[in-house]
Amino acid sequence: MTRGVSPVTGTQANLSALAGVRCVWVGSANRPKIEAVRAAIDPFAADARVEGCAVPSDVSEQPVGLLEIVRGARNRAERALLAGGPGCDLGVGIEDGLLELAEFGARGLASFNVGCAAVTDGRRTSVGFSSAFAYPPRCSDRAIRERAPIGELFDALWAEAKGERPPGPSARTSGNIGKLTHGVLPRSDYARHAVLCALVSFLHPDLYPEGGALESVRSA
Repeated sequence: MTRGVSPVTGTQANLSALAGVRCVWVGSANRPKIEAVRAAIDPFAADARVEGCAVPSDVSEQPVGLLEIVRGARNRAERALLAGGPGCDLGVGIEDGLLELAEFGARGLASFNVGCAAVTDGRRTSVGFSSAFAYPPRCSDRAIRERAPIGELFDALWAEAKGERPPGPSARTSGNIGKLTHGVLPRSDYARHAVLCALVSFLHPDLYPEGGALESVRSA
């Protein structure tokens, strides 16, 4: 199968541009991330097989700032495409990180989680973002200061404050956002929004130019 998504113009672009996608690889072995990609792809390519594989992001374990978050997602997408081999149509990377906004917070600063999804077919690379939510300062302050993984800090804070000890890392279940919303917005759905936003340029290739693939990653 030829790698890449063929451009489709006209009124059919919104659906048929992804109709030929049969194989999608996600740059993560995290189940909620894989579920997010599968749910985002399904309305446009119901027969697509979605697989996950652990790949390096080449960013810090706790990304901080929009540029680092995007870089991690793009690196994961490119490496996922490579891992999928010649039959892979799309590579997807999802990276969450923290943004500091001075206009919010009791002390004049607040940290928000933002998820970025990157999608590439080797020619076109597109990114999309999730909504943002604020972490409790008791864990986000340390995550920013020490670049410590926010997930572990949040799980420890949750266990201390709520008296609930999860059977495993929340990142592999409903996620931190799932706990904070009492399960109304699980991590898989939170990430799905970012993937859908990243798919926009693939759904309408007549409106968006190709480009942005990372040659250095592809040739590594």
